[in-house]
Amino acid sequence: MARTALPRPTEDELIARYFAPLAGEGGLGLRDDAAVLAPSPGHDLVLTTDAVVAGVHYFADDPPASIACKALGVNLSDLAAKGAEPRGFLLTLALADGWDETWLSEFCTGLSEAAALASCPLLGGDTVRAAGPTLIGITAFGEVPAGTMVRRGAARAGDSLLVSGSIGDAALGLKLRQKPAASWGDGLSYPVRAALVDRYLHPRPRLALASALRAHAHAAMDVSDGLVGDLAKMMRASDLSAEVAIADIPVSEAARAALAVEPALLDTALTGGDDYEILCAADPEAVPALREAALRAGVPLTVIGTVTEGAAPPVFRMPDGAARAFRTGSFSHF
Repeated sequence: MARTALPRPTEDELIARYFAPLAGEGGLGLRDDAAVLAPSPGHDLVLTTDAVVAGVHYFADDPPASIACKALGVNLSDLAAKGAEPRGFLLTLALADGWDETWLSEFCTGLSEAAALASCPLLGGDTVRAAGPTLIGITAFGEVPAGTMVRRGAARAGDSLLVSGSIGDAALGLKLRQKPAASWGDGLSYPVRAALVDRYLHPRPRLALASALRAHAHAAMDVSDGLVGDLAKMMRASDLSAEVAIADIPVSEAARAALAVEPALLDTALTGGDDYEILCAADPEAVPALREAALRAGVPLTVIGTVTEGAAPPVFRMPDGAARAFRTGSFSHF
């Protein structure tokens, strides 16, 4: 006997069923046209917004909970780089025609878990039908003690450059997630392949570094579009240049295994993006305290280079001292 398709819920029913349970106090149960958010006394609000689109930032058949993790995570990563503590977020969800409630339920489960982990509740948003692929837009709010937001363009000549965690895993994971998967993946063990793909699917916003950055860093930004290109952006904003020792850039064991199979993947690792690590600049005298604070927070910071005078693009040097040229610096939409 043929099953009769149930009618899709209305927008109001979707909100009540899936999103209202995620709402924080200022979201008013998602029953109003706006939310209320007051910064803590003596604090500034920090705002950021990013969107992810099916077929551009994620695969349409990625697990819905992972898509939610990425959509919120890329925004939390921006807050972390500014030294901000999360307060909440707004969600715009434009659904492609093929959506179903199973997908939406799993998406909301992932979103709820990511929001709870970051203490960043949903405050409101909008749910609409997309004319094309699904688009998820998030505006996240954080706060810092007044006047302490860590800016991108405040690096100083002579500063040490540091990066958190490891670089390149997600870009390599993306290559393995594509269909067909990169042939070099056949030379890797399953745990190595899984670790790289997991870094692509699930960003790890470095919120634990927020207070250390406020206390010790001159400048910071998150590495979302590739270390080479993002460092260039930071230096342009600071009207300075930089030198980086490629051998000092932290690389995970999984990425090292991939590079051992295919050394040419170094370009992918350094320019591919989706790292969501923190790149920062600090006075060399402040580096020990910064690194100690980072270790206490459970996120290592590694010195990779130095900020220099001049307006030339940053130089990435190989172990023999030769400058390494890259075909492209970072991911770009246009």
